[in-house]
Amino acid sequence: MVISQSEYYISQEEYLEGEKVSGIKHEYIDGQVYAMAGASDAHVTIVGNLFAMLRNHLRGSSCRVYMLDMKAQIDVINRYFYPDVMVTCDIRDKEFEYFKCYPSLIIEVLSESTEGYDRGKKFASYRHLESLQEYVLISPDGMSVECFRRNEEGHWVLYLYQEELHLASVDFRCAIAAIYEDVTLTDNSNKN
Repeated sequence: MVISQSEYYISQEEYLEGEKVSGIKHEYIDGQVYAMAGASDAHVTIVGNLFAMLRNHLRGSSCRVYMLDMKAQIDVINRYFYPDVMVTCDIRDKEFEYFKCYPSLIIEVLSESTEGYDRGKKFASYRHLESLQEYVLISPDGMSVECFRRNEEGHWVLYLYQEELHLASVDFRCAIAAIYEDVTLTDNSNKN
């Protein structure tokens, strides 16, 4: 969640060096840095559940899964974001210690204050990543997962999941309930 913006331009190099020592995370958009706020219990739990399941699924493969503190670089439009969960299977990403350039999967857990941005401008930015195959949005309030998947023609197609999730980019399947394990849902219409 973005909470404040700096008032002056900084270079990508200054941003990356500053993030190494900063007590809070910042996203970077065209020379401006935006401080990130903390996340809710539900948000952090969902991210942890997904990370654990994806890490177990990808163990022994060439893919790596990251959560919360790894940046995605979108160099062609001068941006760095902190996805909630990100998977890269591209060997070129091994050369970058503090960010990744070639993710195949990005997952964002929505919040009331960032939902519009995650669906709109952030997704528009992520679409510049030629490696990205799936962009997933997860509600922290009810069992609802939206997966935008790039098809063979390069168009993004929406898949809605309420019982079982399928992430084609990493050949992963799980029950939606597993994503929400230990989460207190506030949307009663999705409780079992």
